[in-house]
Amino acid sequence: MKKEYRIKKSGEIDAIFKQKKSKSNQFYGVYQKQNENNQHFRFALSIGRKYGNAVERNLAKRRIRMIVAKYSKYMKAQLDFVIVIKPLSKTLSYQDIKTNLDELFKKSNLMEKEHASY
Repeated sequence: MKKEYRIKKSGEIDAIFKQKKSKSNQFYGVYQKQNENNQHFRFALSIGRKYGNAVERNLAKRRIRMIVAKYSKYMKAQLDFVIVIKPLSKTLSYQDIKTNLDELFKKSNLMEKEHASY
């Protein structure tokens, strides 16, 4: 995923959290905010230390980045969002992660059109 699709500045991430437009399930949460300045979506990941050590947290982030990259052609433009990874998601397999995030993206209305599973 290109760096132009990532949100790195803490001020921008805090602004998304302050918007308080969110959807969640027991494994993940998604906070979102409209951004008129960009031609494409941008996202950030948030994971706490309770999830596990650095190796486990990095693995979880890599998996979610891969899933977001595969869904990137279906995401709405001019939208910023943060995915919050909850510690309970540690028990999920890759397929379960994909299924949960797919349902959450649909629930939070992040995608423009219907898509076929990859």
